[in-house]
Amino acid sequence: MQELLEKLASLREYLDIPGKTRRLNELDRELSDPELWNDSDRARKVTQEAGTVRRVVDEYTALDSDTQGLSEMLEMADAEEREMLAEEQTSIAARVDELYKETLFTMKHADTAAIVRVKSGAGGTESQDWAGMLSRMFMRWGERRGYTVELIDQQDGDQAGVLSSEFLIRGDKAYGMMAPEHGVHRLVRVSPFDSNNRRHTSFASVDVVAEVPVEEINIHIPDSDLRRDVFRSQGAGGQGVNTTDSAVRLTHLPTGLAVASQVTRSQIKNHDIALQILKQRLYDIEVKKREAEEAKARGEQKKIEWGSQIRSYVLDKQYIKDHRSGVMKHNPDDVLDGDLDDLMWAGLEWMAGKRVAEETPDEE
Repeated sequence: MQELLEKLASLREYLDIPGKTRRLNELDRELSDPELWNDSDRARKVTQEAGTVRRVVDEYTALDSDTQGLSEMLEMADAEEREMLAEEQTSIAARVDELYKETLFTMKHADTAAIVRVKSGAGGTESQDWAGMLSRMFMRWGERRGYTVELIDQQDGDQAGVLSSEFLIRGDKAYGMMAPEHGVHRLVRVSPFDSNNRRHTSFASVDVVAEVPVEEINIHIPDSDLRRDVFRSQGAGGQGVNTTDSAVRLTHLPTGLAVASQVTRSQIKNHDIALQILKQRLYDIEVKKREAEEAKARGEQKKIEWGSQIRSYVLDKQYIKDHRSGVMKHNPDDVLDGDLDDLMWAGLEWMAGKRVAEETPDEE
């Protein structure tokens, strides 16, 4: 019980409950001001922030009360009564663990949707198949959590898999959960495309960007900086999509960044979707550049956020290893079918500076 009380006290400090309580009082006063509702954008922001802060403060307050009450009962309880209270203690411990997870979302815009792009590396069919496997893995993860998954663009591989795939995942803290997956993923297996049954190593990159609210993105792209190409959709979506040049690819000439959309039958709508995602990606580049410059000015020695490879999937040895958190899983089939939560939570702990991988040899 003492460990539970200490963990809760640590959470109070880490979550800054006193500060959040003061902020909630300020937001409630603002919400009670009739003038607020004359500005719909401001009202929405205040309402969203109040809801997020209130959820954390209310849960902590309830947990603190329940934990203190349980502690007092345990002090007076005999052996039989302690046994009866064990289930309540387990329940409270689980709620504390859930609240602890709130501390791991250290990135901005954790509550927004995730824009995910998976791209195959060098290696032809083998790496293209791997990129296709990764795309399916993340889509299955989203579906298992009840999120909405929307495919925006997909460039099929020559024989199997994909050259690249871009999709949106919408749901509670979708970007926050997906953020640790950003980086290079490595596959080692006996290739089904090699008639000699040789072992192959393949790479695919995963790029994860938050869907930042439109009003925060102050980016104007001159028409002269854009190249617009139209092409026939590759994906399913009905006769209209597959027989007309409705898909749109926009290339930002100064950076070479390209975004395509073939999600609708309307060329105009696909153009708008591609342009919005392009602005999101340019905004993300600018934010990362600014953060790096600020860190350099402060003389900070920042950890390398995204290394050459963040995780290895060694299928012939039946294990997956995350090289940042050190977590190993021995159920690769389940992971590739979307069972990613354990790896993601460990990755979030690493991002929050709460976990450091131990140096353990790979089993390759």
